Amino acid sequence: MSVQVKDLNRMRTRIAIVIFCLATVAAGNPRARTMPQSANAAKGSAAPVLTADRGKFRIMLDGQTVGDEEFEISPSGSAGTWTAHGSTTAHAGGTEIKSSGQLKLSADGTPIHYDWSAQGQKKATGTVEFVNGTAKCSADLGLASPLMKDFKFDSQRIAVLDNNLYYQYALLAQIYDWKAGGKQAFPVVIPQDLTPGSIDVESLGAQQSENEKYEALRVSSPDLEILLYLDANHHLMRLEVPSSKVIVRRE
Repeated sequence: MSVQVKDLNRMRTRIAIVIFCLATVAAGNPRARTMPQSANAAKGSAAPVLTADRGKFRIMLDGQTVGDEEFEISPSGSAGTWTAHGSTTAHAGGTEIKSSGQLKLSADGTPIHYDWSAQGQKKATGTVEFVNGTAKCSADLGLASPLMKDFKFDSQRIAVLDNNLYYQYALLAQIYDWKAGGKQAFPVVIPQDLTPGSIDVESLGAQQSENEKYEALRVSSPDLEILLYLDANHHLMRLEVPSSKVIVRRE
């Protein structure tokens, strides 16, 4: 099945606000609308090189701390492969929410395999295998059998942007072709929702946030804008979702 989506309606709550991270997974009824892939999808014309990074993010909603995430991006030991993983714990409405994800990928940012787990009122786990531009998704929601979906993209450099795992935006900043600059489109898979999509990523140049100067990227879909603030090594220092009053800040 070949699918591509520009309208990421559910990303507004899934990616930006931790409170609703299990809303779709617990329901066991993921959906995706389809449309032709953008002609501007990133093709990997200038293969980026991943750089090691590790740290902790504080997640804030409307000025209040609601959770944190620990993450690491590092060579895996296998020739030419890297591992990126993160674990988030957040509190929403008296419920503790946990999400974790581990992504194996090549040095140019091409994903190979992804494992995830999410727990709030219910627990869910899943995997994604990436084969020649196809994301083979499986989700165990506690039903009689796992849910399975395949999503085929024209580009193999697919961005994994899962629910409540902000380190994946740190990876996105490294995959972005800084030499080419401008606006670049990336195919996206949201594993916890079994949903495909695409986003535009655009360099805003040097920007200031809280009296600090950063390199900035704007990540956007038709109904959502996310701002990434990066240091000189293009490591993610701060993420903002202005429409939702969400700030993710490196500690």
